[in-house]
Amino acid sequence: MTFQEFNLNKFLLNALTENGFAEPTVIQEKVYPVMLSGKDLIGIAQTGTGKTLAYLLPALQQWKFSKDRDPQILILVPTRELVVQVVSEIEKLTEYMNVTTVGVYGGTNINTQAAEVEQGLDIVVGTPGRLLDLAYRGSLRFKSIKKIIIDEVDEMLNLGFRPQIRNVLDLIPEKVQHAMFSATLDEEIEAITHEFFKSPEKVEAAPPGTPVEKISQSLFQVKNFNTKINLLKDILVNPDAYDFGLNLDDEGMEAKILVFTSSKKFADKVFEELEGDFDEILGVMHSNKSQNYRLNTIAGFQEGEIKILIATDLISRGLDISEVSHVINFDMPEVAENYIHRIGRTGRIDKKGIAISFATEQEQEQLNRVESLMSMKIPKLDFPEHVPVSNTLIFEEEPKIHMKPVEVKLENIEERGPAFHEKKEKNKKVNKKVTKAEKMKKKYKKPKKRGQKPRGKKK
Repeated sequence: MTFQEFNLNKFLLNALTENGFAEPTVIQEKVYPVMLSGKDLIGIAQTGTGKTLAYLLPALQQWKFSKDRDPQILILVPTRELVVQVVSEIEKLTEYMNVTTVGVYGGTNINTQAAEVEQGLDIVVGTPGRLLDLAYRGSLRFKSIKKIIIDEVDEMLNLGFRPQIRNVLDLIPEKVQHAMFSATLDEEIEAITHEFFKSPEKVEAAPPGTPVEKISQSLFQVKNFNTKINLLKDILVNPDAYDFGLNLDDEGMEAKILVFTSSKKFADKVFEELEGDFDEILGVMHSNKSQNYRLNTIAGFQEGEIKILIATDLISRGLDISEVSHVINFDMPEVAENYIHRIGRTGRIDKKGIAISFATEQEQEQLNRVESLMSMKIPKLDFPEHVPVSNTLIFEEEPKIHMKPVEVKLENIEERGPAFHEKKEKNKKVNKKVTKAEKMKKKYKKPKKRGQKPRGKKK
C-alpha cells in the first residue's frame, strides 16, 4: 500500500514525498480509515512504528480552514521534547497548508506561550499541566476542539499525569473524536477510555512485549559497575574485536549510539568515566538538565555531532531520533516494558539495529522479567578475556549492613521520683514590673502618703 491510496490531498502528498515518506507502516494503514470514520480509537503500537504520522495524517486530511481563533485539534504528549518533535512533524506536513500550530509545555515563561496562543491557532500540542494552566487563565479555549489525541498515554500515567488528563478531558466538548496511543494497555488506561470514549475501536500493530524483529540482541554477564565501564570503553575503542558493526570514524557508516542507565546519577557517572576519551562526541541527557540543554543535546545527536548519548528512560519513549545504530543497556531497566522501548530506538521503520545489554548478578531479576515479557532468552556472549574485571565496588554496590534493632529496657516510670524539684528562693524571681507605690509599701511596711500641704493663713 502507498500513501496515494489514502486519497490524501495534494498538499499532504507533496509534503510526504519531499520528506522521504514512501510507504505507510502497519499502524498507519490501520489507524487512517478508523480516524477518518470519526470513531474513537485506541492504538497499541511499539516505539518506532510511526504512531505520530498515523494520527497526524487523518487529522490534517480532515482539517478545514476556519476564522475561529481557537484550536480544532488538541494533542497531549508527556514530555517537552515530544512537544517540540510533534510540532516539527506537523510543520513539515503542513508546509503547503495554512495551518498554525503552537506547542506549550512547562519550564518556560507561561506569559510568552499565552500571548502566542491568544493570537489564534489551529492545532495545539502540549503537556497536560501547561495546557490546563493556559485553560484556567482563559488564554486557551477548548470549545472548538474536534479531535483530541493523547500520545504515549502509558508513559503519562507513569509520570503521574492521570489527574491532569482527566481534567483536560472534562473540559472538552462532548461531540469530539477521541484517539489514544500507547505501547501497552492496562486497567488504568481502560478505565479512562471507559469513562470518556464512546465505543472505541482498538487498533494493534504488534502485541505488547514483542521485540522488533530487525534488532539483533545480545547480553554480557558483568561483575559490577567498574567492569561495565571497562567493557563499554573497549566496545567503543576496539570495535573490531566485536561483531557489532560499530564505527565511530568520520569515514564510512558512522555509528549513533544510545547508552541507557537506570538513573540520573548513573548517567552522570558514566559520562564522567567516558568524558576524557570521547569528549567532543559525547553527550548526556536526563530530567535534571535544563530545557535548553536537553533540546540542544537532542539536536546535536540528531545531526550527528554527538555520536554517543548517555540517557535515562526519559528518551526511550516517543522521541523520533533517526539513524540510531546501536542501543547499549548499561543497566537493565526496573520496568520490563522499558527494555522494549529502549531497544526500539534502533531498527526503526526499515532499518536494522543492534542492542547490547550488560547485567550483573544483582540485575538477574530484571533480566528475567524482560525475557519473560518477550517470551525469549537474550543470546549471551562470552565476556572478553582482554577486558579487565574490576573488584572495586562503587558506593551503591557495597553490601548494606542491616543491624538488628537493639532492645533497651526502659526504667519503670512509677519507680522514679518526681521529674521536677522545688526551685531555690533566689531562682524564683520573675521579671515583673514593680510600681513605686509597691516599693514604698515594702520599704515602710505601710503605704506611704504624701504629706498634707500647709494651710494658708486666713485673711
